[in-house]
Amino acid sequence: MKRRFGLLPADTTQLEELLHAVAAGTADFLGYPVAKDFDYSPLMPFLQYPLNNLGDPFIPSTYSVGTREMEKYVVEFFAKLFRAPANDWWGYVTNGGSEGNLYGLYLARELYPKGMVYYSAATHYSVQKNIHLLNMPGIVIRTLENGEIDYEDLEAMISQHRHLPVIILANIGTTMTEARDDVKRIRRILDRMAVRQHYIHADGALSGSYSAFLQNRPAFDFADGANSIAISGHKFIGSPIPCGVVVAQKSFRDRIARSVAYIGTMDTTITGSRNGHSPLFLWYALKRYGAEGLAARAQAALEVAAYATGRLQAIGIAAWRNPDTLTVVFPAPEDGIREKWQLASENGWSHIICMPGVTHAHIDAFVAELEAAGVMAC
Repeated sequence: MKRRFGLLPADTTQLEELLHAVAAGTADFLGYPVAKDFDYSPLMPFLQYPLNNLGDPFIPSTYSVGTREMEKYVVEFFAKLFRAPANDWWGYVTNGGSEGNLYGLYLARELYPKGMVYYSAATHYSVQKNIHLLNMPGIVIRTLENGEIDYEDLEAMISQHRHLPVIILANIGTTMTEARDDVKRIRRILDRMAVRQHYIHADGALSGSYSAFLQNRPAFDFADGANSIAISGHKFIGSPIPCGVVVAQKSFRDRIARSVAYIGTMDTTITGSRNGHSPLFLWYALKRYGAEGLAARAQAALEVAAYATGRLQAIGIAAWRNPDTLTVVFPAPEDGIREKWQLASENGWSHIICMPGVTHAHIDAFVAELEAAGVMAC
């Protein structure tokens, strides 16, 4: 029998069921750093076009169906926010923070092929995979109780390998406790030890995207000593597609650039074809909020995190959070609660992350469920 093009009734039903499941799952999750309060409906017409930002965003390509101008705006916004050198910055919109970290490590390896990578035990799992892909040696550094890198252990490990260039992967918000490594303090260690050959990459997947708006600004950016910074776009800002931004010193990027005749531009990124829709989403969000709106967004989310910490402590749960962060840590509850609220858990601890879109009502519902289950502090 000849089949017409189109979905069968069973396929349509499957799509409807998926939509219902996605909507229900989004309503209940608190354990992962994904903003869910965005509305990009004005950009829907662009979904019918094959937007592809081939190659370097700052150099035109023979493929012109893309969003290069939007991408350049996004990169420049964050370069200025991260206090990058005025005439020595470059970047692009990535597929997410992991790609941004890969890019930063790639630049570091090309600058110092014999360099040793130092990263803390609380570093995102993708970093170990990235240094394996790049065939780079690495040393894991102990962490302090709050998840921050142990600076004394870092200095001791560097001392044992002083003949090698130093490549630091600094966490600007660890996955479980959102601890921030102090880039300025790390730079002081390197200066005190007279380490001339060094590179610092800051993984700011969640926390880096709003830390610049904090009154007590953490030491994490270029002015503090970083050479490249990666953030996620789908976390604090929000996006229907995972994405991110990496900003690096242009002088380092120039070391890897090569011309590709086929696309009529420079090959300076990790991937060849690059999603042209994500820069459009980020451009729209930045134009809508501006720096002032993003600062207000951060303050509102921090207030919810403070509220969540207080509510949990009020029912006897040993909840805590690092200063000026959105992540609230507490002893892991029973499996059913962790599954329903999609709580990330590790070593007997769970957390909720009070992203934009999480309200007092969400926190109250979560706390009420913990009370009903008789969850108390250990």
